[in-house]
Formats: sequence, structure tokens, C-alpha cells
Amino acid sequence: MKFAINYSTQAAVLFKQGRLQLDRFKCPEWLDLIDEARRVRPVAVHFNLHAGRGKIKKKDLEWIERIADQTQTPFINLHLEVKQGDYPQISLDSTLAKHRKLILDGMLFEIDLVQKRFGAERLIVENVPYRPGGNALRVCAEPELIDAVVRKTGCGFLFDIPHARIAAHYLGIDEIDYIQSLPVDRIRELHFTGVHRFDGGLWDHHLQAQESDWKLLDWVLERIRVGDWSKPWLLAFEYGGVGEKFNWRSDAVEIERQSRRLYAKVNPL
Repeated sequence: MKFAINYSTQAAVLFKQGRLQLDRFKCPEWLDLIDEARRVRPVAVHFNLHAGRGKIKKKDLEWIERIADQTQTPFINLHLEVKQGDYPQISLDSTLAKHRKLILDGMLFEIDLVQKRFGAERLIVENVPYRPGGNALRVCAEPELIDAVVRKTGCGFLFDIPHARIAAHYLGIDEIDYIQSLPVDRIRELHFTGVHRFDGGLWDHHLQAQESDWKLLDWVLERIRVGDWSKPWLLAFEYGGVGEKFNWRSDAVEIERQSRRLYAKVNPL
């Protein structure tokens, strides 16, 4: 299994100084940033594609394929995230069967459009978080829907661990039970960061890992090590980045400390 971290200037400096071990930088589909990161280390591109929002037809899949091929990014990712603005007739927390079917059918339709270009084996779908008062519809985070998408399409699963923790909390499901209901036999990529609870009770991620996060990660990696779950090609640590929203969560000390701990866990697998 390879190890990646979000590209940041802090991480790039640490790597050049020999204080960071990693196989790739994880980058969004920003060409300037990809070029900058590739001068330091190979990259894995994370694409801004969403299944079910009705916007896939507007995406330049030829351009996406070219970027993936140039960076040797093996998988094309889609987020299983539909927002309330996409279906204004559906309430954020609806659990109605007719709404679940409508969302599932929309996701399957758009995944099929991408599949026709890349094939099912090159696609991975990512679980997303759900928060009351947020933007993503509750049904998107239901493990039954995520599993149904993977089974019906034959694509792989991008398992975002903090997304699962947040969704489980707000859905009122034990996080281990929630995770075990996901298509863990189809994992192709892992994402990891810390989950923090802020004032007011809100849970957020893309933060430094705490002991509860490490404990869950160890359990996940053990399931992979013993062969209960499929082995992903990559674990990406999604701490740090570029731009204003990452200024307060790109601490070089944390990047070095936590990346060393992660690399030691991932490298033997």
C-alpha cells in the first residue's frame, strides 16, 4: 500500500529536507498545483466528480482521462454526494423509500456515463459525511445506498474513514456497525484524518488525528492485513493543503509527526 498526503508547501519543504517519507502527494484537479507538486514527488489526483447531481454531462471526461494518465493516477473517483439544491423537493433528512430510489437511480445513471469511458474497474466511489443542517442529503450517507451503488455498478470503493465516523454519529449508528455495512470487500483507496468535535457539538475533519482516530485506523488496517477486507492501493492523509481554508490546518510540526506515524503503519502492508 502506498502512502500519500495532501500537497502543501509545508509538506513539500519537509520532503525536500528529508523529514517526510511518502510515495505521492494527493492533489485536486488544479493543473498549476499538480505541476508544482510533481516537481517534488509523483501525485495522485482527486477529481471533483459527483454522482447523482446531474452535472456529469458537463464534465470533460477526455481532459480527466488525460490528467489521470499523465500522473499515472489509477482510479477515477466520484463522490456519492447529492445536495438539497439538486432535489429541492426532498428534505435534507428524508428517509422515504421513493426518495432513496430517486437518488440511487440518479447516481447509477451518472456513474454509467463515466463507466462507458473508463470501465467499472477504474472507477471508485467515495462515501460522504452527513450533518443535520448541512448540504448533503441524509440518504447519501446511508450504508445500504453506498453498498447498492458498488454492487450494481461493479466499481470500487474509496473508503473515507472520517466521513464514515461523522455519518455514523449523525445517523445514530455505532461507527463499527456502520463501517462493516459498507462495501469493504471492494476498497481500492483509503482516506484518513482526525475528527474533532467543536463548540456547539459540530463534528469536522481534515484535522490532526487524535487517539480515537488512531485506534479506529489500527482496526481498519488490521482487517486489511488479515485479508478480511480488500487491500487499497493508497492511503491518503488529508491534513494540510493550500488556500485560505487550509491556512490554520497545515502545521508543519503536525504534518511531520503524524505522517511519520502513518508511514510506519502503511509501509509494511
